Amino acid sequence: MIIKGKVWKFGDDISTDHIAPGRYFHLRTNLPELAKHVLEDAREDFPKIVKKGDIIVAGKNFGMGSSREHAPRIIKLAGISCIIAKSFARIFYRNSINIGLPLVEIEETDEIDEGDVIEVDLRNGIVKNLTKGKTYRFNPMPDFILKIVEKGGIRNYIKEFGDYFVE
Repeated sequence: MIIKGKVWKFGDDISTDHIAPGRYFHLRTNLPELAKHVLEDAREDFPKIVKKGDIIVAGKNFGMGSSREHAPRIIKLAGISCIIAKSFARIFYRNSINIGLPLVEIEETDEIDEGDVIEVDLRNGIVKNLTKGKTYRFNPMPDFILKIVEKGGIRNYIKEFGDYFVE
């Protein structure tokens, strides 16, 4: 699975409240409407400028805070195809995989700038910065997680294969 997109940069400790601001709690049953406010507390203009296929690159502890399942959902609905960070909050990571939003951990996120175009090879564990000609390696996703991501989330995976791992 290869993903290619333009980078939007965020720093450390981006919380689920940054992603899905609490003042829009009333929209939690209308995710397309909530997605119009994604990450606006971290960057006010983000919901208006993000495009389908774009990639978020961030620092440490992305998705920290409460276990709001709608946080990764609205990121995906906004068009983000992948998030790369130094580290992720554990529950955010699992919620993202469950909906088919791939997450990649690399230490060198500071070397990637906003506007760079990058390519992510999930199967082989490679991030290529096509703008700067640099390559970074990460531990490839296990096959069962790749299959969940490829199917667009765990629901679609279970619909197709049942609740067991298919090789």
